[in-house]
Amino acid sequence: MKEFWYWAEEYDKKLITAAIESGAKVILLSDPSKTQEVRSLGRVLVAGKEGDLREGEDFVYVLIRDKSDEDRAAKYPPDLKVVVETTDWTIIPLENLIAQREELYTVVRSEEEAKTAVKILEKGVKGVVLKSKDLNTIKKVGKVLEEEEERLPLVTVKISRILPMGLGDRVCVDTTSLLSRGEGMLVGNSSGGMFLVHAETEENPYVASRPFRVNAGAVHMYIRVPGNKTKYLCELSAGEPVMVYNHEGKGKVVYVGRAKVERRPMLLVEGFYEKRKVSAVLQNAETIRLTKSDGTPLSVAELREGDEVLGYVEEAGRHFGMKVEETITEK
Repeated sequence: MKEFWYWAEEYDKKLITAAIESGAKVILLSDPSKTQEVRSLGRVLVAGKEGDLREGEDFVYVLIRDKSDEDRAAKYPPDLKVVVETTDWTIIPLENLIAQREELYTVVRSEEEAKTAVKILEKGVKGVVLKSKDLNTIKKVGKVLEEEEERLPLVTVKISRILPMGLGDRVCVDTTSLLSRGEGMLVGNSSGGMFLVHAETEENPYVASRPFRVNAGAVHMYIRVPGNKTKYLCELSAGEPVMVYNHEGKGKVVYVGRAKVERRPMLLVEGFYEKRKVSAVLQNAETIRLTKSDGTPLSVAELREGDEVLGYVEEAGRHFGMKVEETITEK
């Protein structure tokens, strides 16, 4: 997830408030005497000579005019946040630095520059630092960072087995966002094979839609969270970020408002992509749906062997949610 910083070259309550409302997590303040005023506007980190992130200790600023400045920016300790500004928005120095540093931030002045910065070398910078006194630009750059997406190559999984399992504990993930048709969360018995479980966007004669919710499945299963990591569903709680994907594999970060665990009848669903098995334990109810390749939800109550739904496969192996290379067999 890319970070949004706003550089307040002078204290302007309207601009700083707009930045906070647009998702800025850090206000880089040129005037340290205004630190408390900024903090009074919202829960936000202040960077500068005083504040939460101190220049020289937590971050450094480097104006890149030539190759020597680029080399200097590359040589700082790896855990130090480096904010770079290029004099003519030259991409080449950023490409070189991205290849060498994780904690790299770049100054931008427009929506277009922000879009480019987060995509350079596919990896992009860790965050952008916006210098602008235009309210619309602040809002547009905030939107760029909000919509900055992870894209996964989803695959078509052919269902091979559907088995009622009796009662179990399942997790409803209620988010603070309204999800759309074709969107859901990737969950599975293994991190190496997951189904795209659709959000509860559909009306039916018995239950109203809950478009903020994904009834994600049994407590033991993996769910994808930001940073190419996973968590167990039972670990989720209010305030935590999780990933939502649409049927094209575009991912976005949403936040958990509530994770509700209840005892319900469960269903084992298994399928194959080529020779790779994908499996999940889901609640056995008509409101729980998998996702077809065109984004159409398919209820598990109507699911049949041979049906094709969307999933994701990778080499299995996680340690505390982080991907590792190891020999592992999951059945």
